[in-house]
Amino acid sequence: MSEPTRLLRVITRLNIGGPARQALMLHRALPELGYTCQLVSGAPQREEGAFPPPAERYRLIEPLRRETDFVADAKAIRQLTALMRRWEPDIVHTHTTTAGGLGRIAARRARLGPAPILVHTFHGHVLSGYLSAPQTKSLVLAERWLAKRTDALISVSEQVRDELLALGIGRPEQWRVVPLGLELGDLLAGPAAAAASRAALGLPETGPVIGIVGRLVAIKDHETFLAMAARVAADHPDALFVVAGDGDLRGRLVARARELLGDRARFVGWVTDLPVLYGALDIAVLTSRNEGTPVALIEAGAAGLPSVATRVGGVPEVVHDGETGYVVPPGDPAALAARVGSLIDRPEAAAAMGRAGREWVRSRFSARRLVGDLDALYRELKARREH
Repeated sequence: MSEPTRLLRVITRLNIGGPARQALMLHRALPELGYTCQLVSGAPQREEGAFPPPAERYRLIEPLRRETDFVADAKAIRQLTALMRRWEPDIVHTHTTTAGGLGRIAARRARLGPAPILVHTFHGHVLSGYLSAPQTKSLVLAERWLAKRTDALISVSEQVRDELLALGIGRPEQWRVVPLGLELGDLLAGPAAAAASRAALGLPETGPVIGIVGRLVAIKDHETFLAMAARVAADHPDALFVVAGDGDLRGRLVARARELLGDRARFVGWVTDLPVLYGALDIAVLTSRNEGTPVALIEAGAAGLPSVATRVGGVPEVVHDGETGYVVPPGDPAALAARVGSLIDRPEAAAAMGRAGREWVRSRFSARRLVGDLDALYRELKARREH
């Protein structure tokens, strides 16, 4: 590129999770390839863990929020439009639903000449299991409208792309599948020793530890995790179950866990030392009813853990059934318990799956690969626009 490409990235919030981790990593990495970057986000919700924003080239837009609020949305559009008019980005790349809608609307309202290239990443979608039927219909119509005005649509998995295409969102030629890429060096080097990790989290030194990592919200379906845990506990009296994360369902889930498992379930909140978190676990579980590409499963794979997860979204692209773990139907605690129990009973097979998972994650989900994929896409879109 003869001149630095001005790249504006917009994301709804920097909460702990895959989209924010990806956005922050790209904000750090892409300037080395000739981009001048600016990152914009709203504030995380109070019950969420959050990453600290970057010290430079970052703008907080307070009205940009996850919940629908027409007054706040209008303010966010005005502030985004004003920023774009001042900064005149060459590319606007939006992430997550609200930022995707408001950011792309603002880019059109800014009426820049030339208009910026518009790219949007679906890290998953909220068009199944999140909203009421009328809300889902309205959002599908909005996403169809936005897609017609977007240069490139990115999905983190083939499954998510196919689901959105089936809803009439975008044309096949607009879509690119770009898997997540994460900085996983600490985990790939090996998690912390199990004894030290368990001591750090206040867990017993012996016995199998089965964990779930993520926000405590309905779509993650922790109720099914607890139902599975009760079944596994009946057959494995020394098993312990760890819930890492936080959210508005914590109180209800703690009460349910106490009812089903007594003191054999531990809620440890957000654990920022990932080698310690995954070093304390033997098996990772995910029970979501809808997903894009779950970061927790990528982290578990990097740490050499086998996973048992629900067959939703991009999960089968992370967990290869029978090779790096198992996938089962959503909402089926009996199927989950059977697979978790088999891993407890066959530690050598579980270890082999963990090793295979680490190699798959190393080859598929690296930060370097993601940076290269997006740099190539940006250059292609820019060349297409110039010619």
